[in-house]
Amino acid sequence: MKKNKKIEVAHGSGNVFRDFGDPNADTEQLKCILAAKLIGILDDRKLSVRKAENLTGVKASEFSHIRNVKLGRFTADRLISILNKFDQQVDVKVKVRPRPQQKVKGEAAVNV
Repeated sequence: MKKNKKIEVAHGSGNVFRDFGDPNADTEQLKCILAAKLIGILDDRKLSVRKAENLTGVKASEFSHIRNVKLGRFTADRLISILNKFDQQVDVKVKVRPRPQQKVKGEAAVNV
C-alpha cells in the first residue's frame, strides 16, 4: 500500500535571488532577464559567438560568458547596449516601494 507523502510548498517572491537573500536581488534578476533575451536572439538567429562578434563588435568571449550565465562582469546597461546592437529596443518599467518586513522563522508579527 502506497503512503501519501505531504509536500511542503513555499511560495516565492517572484525573484529567486531575493528568496535566497541576495543583497542585489533586483539587479541580478534584471541582468538574468536581459541575458536570457540575448541568448534567445543568438538561438533564434542560429548565431555562434564568433558570428555574433562579427555582427556586433562585441567580443566572442563576452557572448560565451552570457551563454554560460556568468554575468558578474556585466552591468545591466552593458547588456542593454548589446541588445541594442541587435536592433532591440529595451523598455524598463521602474517601481520603487519599501520592502516588506520579513519575519524571522519562529517569530510572529505582533501589532501593539
